[in-house]
Amino acid sequence: MSFNDCFPIIIQQAVIWGDMDAFEHVNNTVYFRYFEDARLAYFEKIGVMEHKAETGVGPILAATDCQFKAPLSYPDTISIGASIEEIGEKKFNMRYAVRSHDLDKVVAEGQGLVVYYDYNAGKSCAVPDTIVTAIKSLQKAL
Repeated sequence: MSFNDCFPIIIQQAVIWGDMDAFEHVNNTVYFRYFEDARLAYFEKIGVMEHKAETGVGPILAATDCQFKAPLSYPDTISIGASIEEIGEKKFNMRYAVRSHDLDKVVAEGQGLVVYYDYNAGKSCAVPDTIVTAIKSLQKAL
C-alpha cells in the first residue's frame, strides 16, 4: 500500500535549514511539530476548530511518540500523513508518518493520544457525535 493510500490527510512542506542540529540532520524535536501540522490539518478538515469555538469542547494532546527511521536533512520536501485509529468514548489515537521526497521513504512514524476536553468545565468529556461522524466519513474515504 502506498503512502497516499494510508492517510486521508497529507500535507507537504519544505525542510527548513534552521531545523537541523549540530549533527546536520533535522532535530528530533522538530518531528513533533510536523505531526502537529498534520494533526491540525486533520482537525480543520473535520470541523474541530469551529466546534471548539462554538462549544468550548475540543481536543487536547495527552501523549505522543515518534520512531525515527532515517535522518532527514535540508534541502528536502516532506509529506506528512495523519490518520485516526481507535475512537473511544473520550479519546482517539492518531497515527502519523513523515516521508522524504529526496530519500523516497518514510523517515519517521508516530502516534498521538488525543483526549476530548471541556475547556469551560476543566475536565475530559465525550468526543462529540458530529466529530465522530466526520472522522468516520474521512477515514472511509481511504
